[in-house]
Amino acid sequence: MSDVTQAAPQAPTQPVRKPRVMSGMRVTGRLHIGHYFGALQNWVQLQDEYECFFGAMDWHGMTTAYKSPKEIAPWTREMIAEFIAWGVDPEKCTLFVQSQIPEHIELFMIFANITPMGWLERVNTWKDAVEEMKATDTHNLGRFAYPVLQAADIAIYRAQKVPVGADQVSHLEISREIVRRFNHLYKAKLPEMNPMLTEIPLVTGLDGRKMSKSYGNTLYLTEDSEKDLKKKVNLMVTDPARVRREDVGEPSKCSVYGYHKLYSTAEDLQWVEAGCRSAGIGCGDCKARLSQNLEKISAGPREKKKELLNNPTQLDSIIAAGCAKARKEAQKTLDIVRSSMKWPEK
Repeated sequence: MSDVTQAAPQAPTQPVRKPRVMSGMRVTGRLHIGHYFGALQNWVQLQDEYECFFGAMDWHGMTTAYKSPKEIAPWTREMIAEFIAWGVDPEKCTLFVQSQIPEHIELFMIFANITPMGWLERVNTWKDAVEEMKATDTHNLGRFAYPVLQAADIAIYRAQKVPVGADQVSHLEISREIVRRFNHLYKAKLPEMNPMLTEIPLVTGLDGRKMSKSYGNTLYLTEDSEKDLKKKVNLMVTDPARVRREDVGEPSKCSVYGYHKLYSTAEDLQWVEAGCRSAGIGCGDCKARLSQNLEKISAGPREKKKELLNNPTQLDSIIAAGCAKARKEAQKTLDIVRSSMKWPEK
């Protein structure tokens, strides 16, 4: 008999599951730099640390673009191409199109029936935008019920975390309340989504106002050519104290400097600060350097997006694969939901 003691076989270790993150962008047209610094840049970082589901939310886009629905499909494809061009990797995360996952709408209908009207009537984004909605003929049920669909969008993937800025935490709270009520009513265990606070820099428009397509003051991520970028930068508002070339200025009062902080190196920032405050450089010099730096960062993604849009088979394949993966998870969630409700199985 051998004196060697045989070690007991070890059970295979299960891989540690990463926390799940869900985020999406409403399809309203071409993306501008506010979308990048507000969300897309953060997504690229999150995809290495979390199990991420990122969506092009075209049903949400319909709430304001219902009169021109034919535009939504090309905008959606362009949005997915934009995501990939700026570094969102479909091999690392799940990219999907909201309307191609019908489970979003089924869960929305279930949530809609358990959400008290008073909860929605108190939503600030609804109350604050009533006059604007009436003026644009978008004072509709879709916008009113927007928070319920948002709750379904997150819950359908059983996401635990949602990246938001500090000013958006209250918007997410109603999603938590809806899920909490569902769990209470049906003794279910859908995860309550928690905010993942992200620092979102303030990105003003080219004229110093809030960036908005309606103001015509946007800087698009890839739609603007090198020539367009130069033209737009040259029109940017600068420190009003610099009337003449020899007048000294204060960078913090200049819109151009705000963009330098987003796109330029520390060395360039020092050059701008010192040159502006001493009148060592003119506003034209400052704008020319910014245009160069914008083009350096935008050129690669612009070409990548163009390549994807010019190869529709490849882009369609990426979208189809992402939607299939997303729908598989969504169907698992509806199985849990129906079982909890004692709802007839499909």
